[in-house]
Amino acid sequence: MKKNLTEGHVLKVLVMFAIPYLMSSFLQTFYGMADLYIVGQFNNADAISAVSIGSQFMHMLTVVIIGLAMGTTVRIGNAVGRNDKKDISSIVGNTTILFLGISVVLTILLLSCTSFITDIMSTPLEAVSYTKSYLTICFIGIPFIVSYNVISSIFRGAGDSKSPMYFVLIACITNIILDYIFVGYFSMGATGAALATVLAQVLSTIIALIYMLRNTFIFSVQKSDFHIHISTIKNILAVGLPIALQDGFIQISFLIITIIANSRGLIFATGVGITEKIISFLFLVPSALLSALSASVAQNMGANKPERAKQMLYYGLIISVSFGMICTLVCQMIPQQMLALFTSDTQVIKAGSLYLMSYAWDCIFASIHFCFSGYFCGCNKPFISFIHNTISIICIRIPGAYIASQVFPDTLFPMGWAAPLGSLLSAIICIGFYIFLKRKENIKKRTARF
Repeated sequence: MKKNLTEGHVLKVLVMFAIPYLMSSFLQTFYGMADLYIVGQFNNADAISAVSIGSQFMHMLTVVIIGLAMGTTVRIGNAVGRNDKKDISSIVGNTTILFLGISVVLTILLLSCTSFITDIMSTPLEAVSYTKSYLTICFIGIPFIVSYNVISSIFRGAGDSKSPMYFVLIACITNIILDYIFVGYFSMGATGAALATVLAQVLSTIIALIYMLRNTFIFSVQKSDFHIHISTIKNILAVGLPIALQDGFIQISFLIITIIANSRGLIFATGVGITEKIISFLFLVPSALLSALSASVAQNMGANKPERAKQMLYYGLIISVSFGMICTLVCQMIPQQMLALFTSDTQVIKAGSLYLMSYAWDCIFASIHFCFSGYFCGCNKPFISFIHNTISIICIRIPGAYIASQVFPDTLFPMGWAAPLGSLLSAIICIGFYIFLKRKENIKKRTARF
C-alpha cells in the first residue's frame, strides 16, 4: 500500500496521485450537493435553508478535522521518503489515540451547543427547528467522520490516494439512495438528509477499517505503538494544528458571511447557501492539488529531493490556475442556469446568480494560494499558510463582506467580491514567502561552497 512519489516523470506522478484525491473530493461534494438537490425537489425554502446552513457548519468541522489529520499525512509521507518504518508505526498508533480523544470531546461539546450554533448563525426563523434536527443527527456521527478522515490520511501519507476514493464512493452511493428513501418516500425533510449522510459515513468507515486491517502495509503496528509518545504527537500537531486553525478560520469567515446573508432574509440566505455549494464544487481541483502536493512534497523532501518538490509546485499551479479561469468564465456566462439546478424560486435564482458571478473570480486567485499552501505544508512550514489566510480573513474577507452588505443592501453582487480579493492578497503573500525562502536557500548554497 505504498506508492513512491519520489521517482518518475514529475507531472505524471503528480496527476496520477491527484486524480483519486480529486475524485474523492468530487464524490464528497457531490453527495453534499445531492442532499441540497433532493431536499429542494421535495421541500420548500425553509428545509433547503436548514440543509444549507447545517451542511455548511458540518463542512467547516470536517475541513478542520482533515486539516488536523494532514499532520499525519505529511509526517507519514516524510517518513516514507526516509524509509523509516518504525517512525511510521509510531505515527499511526499515536494518531489513533489523539483523534479518539478529539472525537469524544467534539461530540459531547457540539451536542450541548446545538441551539447556540443555530442562533449564532442567524438562522431564519422558518428554518430553526429543521436546522437543529439536522445538526443534532450529524453531531452524533462525528466519531465516524473523524475515523474515516484519519484512516484516509494514513493511506494518503503512504502514497495511496485510490483506496480513500473507493471508500467515499460507497458513502456517496449509499447517501443518495438513503436521501430518496428518507427525504422522498418518508418525507423526513432536513432530518432525513442528515440521517442519510450519517449512515452513509458509518458504512464507509466500517469498510475502510476492515480493508486497512486485512491488507498488508509498508509497516506493522505493534501494541507498543499505541502508547502515548509526546514527541510523536507534538510532531503531528506541529503540522496539523496550523493547518486546522487556518482552515477553521477560513470556514468561520464563510460562516460569518452566511450570518450576514441570513440577517438579510430567507431569499438572500438561500441564494448564498446554494452558491457556496456551487463554489465548493468548483474548488475541487485546487483542493485536490493542495492535498496531493502536501503528501508528494513531503515524500520528496524526506528523500532529500527539494528541486523535484518545486517542479511539482509549478505543475500544480499551471493545472489549477487554468482550471480556475475556465470555471470563472462559465460562471459569468450561465449563472442563473447553475442556480436553477437547485431551486425553481426565481427570487433565489436572481439573488444567487449575482453573488456567484462576483464570487467565481476566487476560482483563479484561490488556485494560486492553494498550491503554495500544499507546498509549504509538505516542506513542514504550515505556519506560512496560517499567516496568509489569517491576514486575508481579517483584512478583507469579513470586513469586505460586511461593508458590501451595508452599502449595497439590495444585491449580493458586491458582497461576492470579498472572497476573491482576500485570495488575491493570500496569493501575493505566498509568492513573497516563496521568493524569500528561495533566496535564503541560494545564499546557503553559495556560503557552503566557500
